[in-house]
Amino acid sequence: MAKANIAVMVSGGGTNLQALIDAQNSGILHSGQISLVISNIPDAYALERAKNAGIPAFGIHKKAMGQAAFEQEAHRLFREYEIDLVIFAGFLSIVTEDFIRAYTGRIINIHPSLLPSFGGEGFYGLRVHEAALQRGVKLTGATVHFVNETVDGGEIIAQKAVEVLPGDTPEILQKRVMEQAEWVLLPQVAEKLSRQFTK
Repeated sequence: MAKANIAVMVSGGGTNLQALIDAQNSGILHSGQISLVISNIPDAYALERAKNAGIPAFGIHKKAMGQAAFEQEAHRLFREYEIDLVIFAGFLSIVTEDFIRAYTGRIINIHPSLLPSFGGEGFYGLRVHEAALQRGVKLTGATVHFVNETVDGGEIIAQKAVEVLPGDTPEILQKRVMEQAEWVLLPQVAEKLSRQFTK
């Protein structure tokens, strides 16, 4: 059976991409394969991770070329690599409704909180963990959800809770959420959805 083709979209260091690559190498992710990595920032370290793993990787300079051209090029690459599933993994860029509509039910995102808490416009990276600590929550975690036209508003697929501990800083909490939730949850969901798209 042919595997589902996965595109991972990134903006930064690519730790969640690395978790997917590791899951692919270990066999956790076996119904799908990462066939393409796209970054909206041309010098993102995530592209190096992809190249080191032998995965085609493209930096598309969204700021220089504009939203429409960026999305056209991304869609062209999706077609070229026959992409079945798109994963936003630390992809810090808002896309248009047209972009999402073309792949409805096939684009997922990982968010570092238990949505709907600490989600939406402006909540990304350390800001999410700062907000969780300020609010005094005892549990946080990560959420994988479908992408729709509302930022962090799509249907929730899976969540994993992580304890907030006394003395946590945003940086410490971010690392724990990554290790205990994001890097576990994302490969599991990628495998589950890939099974639906295997040919």
